[in-house]
Amino acid sequence: MTKQSQQVPNITFKTRVRDESVSGDNPFRWQDVTTDDIFKNKRIVLFALPGAFTPTCTTAHLPGYEAHYDDFKALGIDEVICLSVNDAFVMFQWRKYLGVEKIFLLPDGNAEFTRKMEMLVDKSNLGFGMRSWRYSMVVQDKGIEKMFIEPGYTDNCPTDPFETSDADTMLTYLKSK
Repeated sequence: MTKQSQQVPNITFKTRVRDESVSGDNPFRWQDVTTDDIFKNKRIVLFALPGAFTPTCTTAHLPGYEAHYDDFKALGIDEVICLSVNDAFVMFQWRKYLGVEKIFLLPDGNAEFTRKMEMLVDKSNLGFGMRSWRYSMVVQDKGIEKMFIEPGYTDNCPTDPFETSDADTMLTYLKSK
């Protein structure tokens, strides 16, 4: 399965952002972010993972991209984005828990982007329900330039492979360009 040369789906993400004009316990507001806002006229690295606070996602996947953020920027990447089928509140707390400062955590709470990317899988065997399969991609002006999809996707592998969507694989690809 390849999505290369295809466009990312047009959707609107429901996000929460800090509102500097609001003080108190909840200085956040809802903000809709569209696919155009994220990808249009930009070169983006996006990696998707099954869920916030899960073992591989928390100990390796997101930290690897955070550690190499400056390397991605030096290779002409405008932004590095972590997408998960979690809501904005969970993504915010996960970011805080890990001390992530550079990577943009993008909530796909309704799994709309993941579904339209055809990367939605049933992880009920782990008690997760429907989640994103683990993958990474380079997107240039909304077009998928390169995509790394973990093995086992086509048969909804019951395990959680982490072999090709890591930061090092992505860096190797970008350096070859």
